[in-house]
Amino acid sequence: MKELFTIDLQDYNSLSEYYIRPSSRAIIIKDQKVALVYSKKYDYYKFPGGGIKKGETNIEALIREVKEETGLVVIENTICEFGKVLRIQKTDDDKIFYQENYYYLCNVLDNLTMQSLDDYEKEEEFVLVYVEPIIAINKNYQHQDTLFRKTMIDRDAKVLEILLEEKVVE
Repeated sequence: MKELFTIDLQDYNSLSEYYIRPSSRAIIIKDQKVALVYSKKYDYYKFPGGGIKKGETNIEALIREVKEETGLVVIENTICEFGKVLRIQKTDDDKIFYQENYYYLCNVLDNLTMQSLDDYEKEEEFVLVYVEPIIAINKNYQHQDTLFRKTMIDRDAKVLEILLEEKVVE
């Protein structure tokens, strides 16, 4: 998978313990809008997706995470690699957070199922929205948060910018 970019804050001690958490993320486009998860509590957008569990493939994680976070059902034979983003930074407990984020273009069925949010997603009040990329980009770059969360928010804004630059969406 092609490398889109790397975020390495180099804010950690090289001898620190690593926390490795690869993830799969969906790029779903409908009518020139992108399906994103919006945090009503913290006022930011992110691509649907999340951590890849042990023994799970990237594609299995993508399908599971999209359904859990949004209620959307990914059509497996439409999944296409888009790119990878590496994120490295210090966690709040002084570990090195190492995350390869795999982004996939895909289509979804028209009907929604129920969200199945975990506790932190419920607390953040995650909802599915279809939004013009520039709106999400501007919101995310203006967002003020902890450095750890801000890095994730900026990561997805940069991926949205690449979608615009490559004319995947306009």
